[in-house]
Amino acid sequence: MTMPHIRSTSIATCLLIVAGCTSSTPTARDGAGGQSTTTATTDDTEATSGMFGVEGPLVTIIEPGPDALSQAQEALILAEAGDVIEFAAGKFEFNGTLSLDGVRDVTIRGKGIEQTTLNFANLQAGKGGEGLKIKADNFTIEDLTIEDTPGDAIKLQECNGLTMRRVRTWWTKGPDASNGAYGLYPVMSTNVLIEHCVAECASDAGIYVGQSRQVVVRHCRVERNVAGIEIENCLSADVYENAATNNTGGILVFSLPGLTLKNGSDCRVFKNEVSENNHSNFAKEGAMVATVPPGSGLMIMANDRVEVFDNNFVGNASAHCLIVSFLITQRKFDDAGYDPYPEAIHIHDNTFSAGGTDPQGEYFTMYTAMAGKPLPDIVFDGVVDAAKLVNGKLPPDQSFSIVDNGEATFVNLDLSKLLAGAVPNVSTNLEPFSGSLPRVGAVVIPGVE
Repeated sequence: MTMPHIRSTSIATCLLIVAGCTSSTPTARDGAGGQSTTTATTDDTEATSGMFGVEGPLVTIIEPGPDALSQAQEALILAEAGDVIEFAAGKFEFNGTLSLDGVRDVTIRGKGIEQTTLNFANLQAGKGGEGLKIKADNFTIEDLTIEDTPGDAIKLQECNGLTMRRVRTWWTKGPDASNGAYGLYPVMSTNVLIEHCVAECASDAGIYVGQSRQVVVRHCRVERNVAGIEIENCLSADVYENAATNNTGGILVFSLPGLTLKNGSDCRVFKNEVSENNHSNFAKEGAMVATVPPGSGLMIMANDRVEVFDNNFVGNASAHCLIVSFLITQRKFDDAGYDPYPEAIHIHDNTFSAGGTDPQGEYFTMYTAMAGKPLPDIVFDGVVDAAKLVNGKLPPDQSFSIVDNGEATFVNLDLSKLLAGAVPNVSTNLEPFSGSLPRVGAVVIPGVE
């Protein structure tokens, strides 16, 4: 067993450490203001100590109080590999961002979502908008709540190995355009695990993973966000056994232009409860998610090789499942490496009920004006890359497979013709989409089951 230790700063401190670490009783020293303690615990293992103490992780405990921010940031600045910064039970009022840069194997933890709260409502101008800002490998954050950040609750960038577990992010005034854009926000990262987390009231996405590889989002609950869970420009992502309820859009799988990592692909969305995602859209003007119609269950935009299976879609009032090209946004882009078309989409073995009762958005209402309500369960915009067509069809490995979804209804809106100024040939015929596609491979993160 590896024992936590106290990093020594003087000979006198070292002597205290040696004395303390040869006892089975935890030792501690006061931090500034008497609020922070650093503990060394031997458990049942005999300590091996030398002049400068034992090797092992440093555990720094931060108590609520006026000096908590400076103590926490000092612990993060001085952190070494394996260290733990633990926030005690209680509510912390912070007026500055906590940041960690370049130190691997660090853990930030609390005593539980209901016990430890980091509040950033008083974050001062000029001190950054994020609650936590992390750029470190093998980083873990768990068992706490982050609330009322002016910007993103926690932003993590360029992390190789990242675990977010039992973390809640939210804004206490409820859904509002002035809330921070993102709750949990890892970008440009690899081997990302987000599990048993709760995200509420973000003005963009509660859980957002962008431009990352090997991503797992599981066992989470997202409510009252514009987007509940958003996977954007990611390669290999599994989103499963989550509950997305009362968001504008429950789950989004997007690829957008102008980003470093192009053309997201190989995403599995399965065994999720996607229900009643009918919240009004409160995104900031100009944000991409401002275009998401209220009532959207799952929306796939311009991603390739997406497999959707064993989900339960209930009561999403616009459409349970949308498959669209970026071109329907009618936004201009200048990115030669970007592919705006969704391809190789496999939707099977899902259940759909009570959807499409109040469709929002221009294209949906155009259809229901002709055909009436409800809007079908699965909606394809019909926009494809004409350059790839062979005898009027996409090649088999790039086509769609929509099969074995019970009595699910379907519509192809044929918006490619509409965007070209012609009359669309709207069709509810699923036969052209009855082919087969290979299963998308499971995401494997080292050390994660």
